[in-house]
Amino acid sequence: MPHPFHLAYHVTDLGDAREFYSNALGAIEGRSTDTWVDFDFFGHQLSLHLGKPFENASTGKVGDHLVPMPHFGIILPLEDWTALAGRLEERQTDFIIAPSVRFKGEPGEQWTMFFRDPSGNPIEVKGFADTTGIFAS
Repeated sequence: MPHPFHLAYHVTDLGDAREFYSNALGAIEGRSTDTWVDFDFFGHQLSLHLGKPFENASTGKVGDHLVPMPHFGIILPLEDWTALAGRLEERQTDFIIAPSVRFKGEPGEQWTMFFRDPSGNPIEVKGFADTTGIFAS
């Protein structure tokens, strides 16, 4: 990964965020204060600050689904994606889109799942068996 990204957004409760991002998603907690916490989110810097989460609506049409916009996420090797999907299913996560494959047999075939963090921020996690297909058209 040549350049990790930094993303900062609001959450309503740092305790709930810590539990979810650490235990459900496997992020590693870094620096923090009383008003924010940093995570190593699969090699990227994610900063969660106390405040009002961004507004979002299910307006992004992808295949047969409307997905929340805006959203963010991560792309994982399929083996890691499958492990995370299993962990989230065990936690009885309320999925917006349950773990499933889309574009099967087409360029860019990917596994995906959408869910929200405890503050309502939408997250998509994609899995690729072959990461060369990430930008396939």
